Amino acid sequence: MPACLQDDGHAEQRFLSVRGIEKRFGAFTALDRVSLDVQRGEMVCLLGPSGCGKTTLLRTIAGLERQDAGQLFAAGREMSDLPPQSRDYGILFQSYALFPNLSVADNVAYGLRGMKRQARQERVAEMLAMVGLAGSQDKYPGQLSGGQQQRVALARALAPSPSLLLLDEPLSALDAQVREHLQLEIRRLQKQFRITTLMVTHDQEEAMVMADRIAVMQHGRIEQFGTPAEIYRRPATPFVADFIGHANWLPFTRVSGSQVTVGGLRLEVQAEEAELQTGRLFCRPEAVELFASDTSANRFQARVVDQIYLGNRYRLALSADALPGQTLLADVSSESHGRLAALPSQDGLWVALPRQALQVFA
Repeated sequence: MPACLQDDGHAEQRFLSVRGIEKRFGAFTALDRVSLDVQRGEMVCLLGPSGCGKTTLLRTIAGLERQDAGQLFAAGREMSDLPPQSRDYGILFQSYALFPNLSVADNVAYGLRGMKRQARQERVAEMLAMVGLAGSQDKYPGQLSGGQQQRVALARALAPSPSLLLLDEPLSALDAQVREHLQLEIRRLQKQFRITTLMVTHDQEEAMVMADRIAVMQHGRIEQFGTPAEIYRRPATPFVADFIGHANWLPFTRVSGSQVTVGGLRLEVQAEEAELQTGRLFCRPEAVELFASDTSANRFQARVVDQIYLGNRYRLALSADALPGQTLLADVSSESHGRLAALPSQDGLWVALPRQALQVFA
């Protein structure tokens, strides 16, 4: 096995390895020395805004784009120079790419042309049953809904039993309810058959729901690679913090040790955050503590200036005299929101920013 696959002691678990991939289109660098490892049976999402390089990376792994530098390995075998048909993957695009003149059965069977007829028919029936379309063999794509067409495309991608499944924004053209249902369905099938899967998406919620790990990309580089919880709770860069979920940003100046000032407030941060003299404090809206007790650290008074109902919670916009020019977002449950009405005045609302919820960025 190549030495580059033995550098961390987990080569036996790793299925796909991307090493130092570079891709340029003229003067534009689409991929800038990207390295990534995907474990066997894992689902990894490539997440980022348009133009960040995620689709280019997927197409390079598929052999549909040729890298300018770097290496690709699958199951210990180098495939950097292999043509697409020799890379043993199934691929599912946003556009479905079904053949309109072929029946559902013939679309699913398209990659099974080497099989005997009886075995091919049995495999098609098995795949259609698996995606909830049993009995639809004789229909044509134009007779199906968008969600059903995407199920057929998924069945076609899985029919040859590929060792790697590549998904390029496969659900972005569907309405919200169908998309959410198929997210869970794809994830169920992926876990059931332990198919190593790499999926491109720009939808952070989709990535959080479906992925074992997420690679957040920006400007052709991976900014952070980790579990959804790691990326959400401890973002590695300001871009990741801003791109994933919602964020409060508060400019600070160090006073001494773990104490900083933000506007007219003196706040405590955790000891491991006590390094930079100036910068920004990052805090998730749901971490803001309402109705803080007089023993709470980082406690101050604020008032509600706006609110949005989000179904299972409210998002409040808070203003504080000690934070001139700053609006603080706080996500609260319906129960906590109901307590606000009982206050004699919203000017008397005590809030707090827990130390462990504050992260320091330059």
